[in-house]
Amino acid sequence: MLGRRGVLSLNMVTTMPHLAETRAAAQRFAAAAEFAPGERYADYQSGDRVAEFGVAGLIAAGVGATIAQKAGLLALILAFGKKAIFFVVAGIALLWTRIRRLFGGRKEEDLAT
Repeated sequence: MLGRRGVLSLNMVTTMPHLAETRAAAQRFAAAAEFAPGERYADYQSGDRVAEFGVAGLIAAGVGATIAQKAGLLALILAFGKKAIFFVVAGIALLWTRIRRLFGGRKEEDLAT
């Protein structure tokens, strides 16, 4: 349940044989639970703090996180990241060598010939 300044969330744990009873109890609780007068979501007043994202954004973020977790996306990124860092470091080393040669990094043997 949404309120002006918070959320009421309820999780009920049960066993399969008692599932119907628990669902009925949850519905009774939801019908009886309410915020104090003036604190309901419907009691919005101008000047109340407003989230910078909508419900659709919350749902999209939750779905994206779930998919990433199930697909092992973080592990994939880390594995790719290690290889990418190797190539970046190798490229920088090659570039540094070329720059040194270009700006007078000649060895004395090259000057003697």
